[in-house]
Amino acid sequence: MDTIIISDLEVFYQVGTTDQERAKPQRLLISLEMQHDFKPAIASDNLGLTIDYYSVCQRLLSFGETCEWQLIETLAHDIAELLLKEYRPKAVTVTVKKFVIPQAQFVAVSLTRAR
Repeated sequence: MDTIIISDLEVFYQVGTTDQERAKPQRLLISLEMQHDFKPAIASDNLGLTIDYYSVCQRLLSFGETCEWQLIETLAHDIAELLLKEYRPKAVTVTVKKFVIPQAQFVAVSLTRAR
């Protein structure tokens, strides 16, 4: 299977376990690996037969505008479900990085979902 990779897309979402942490959007990095068969797109050189990674990025940049999450695990799950529904990859791996522990470069979760 072929893979589309989006690495460290910077977004600003309201996420955190306390009201104070969710009070304003915070910087997160989202990485995706979407499994998709490229053969039809390659044969026809047609964007409509693959996953438009620009569209995916634009969708994720606006995804958190009206939402908030307590856990980045829930956020990663919601992103995976959105991508499976709207862009129909065979499978998607979502990694969400958060920068809340000063002594660590980041904390992250990663999950894989398939349709």
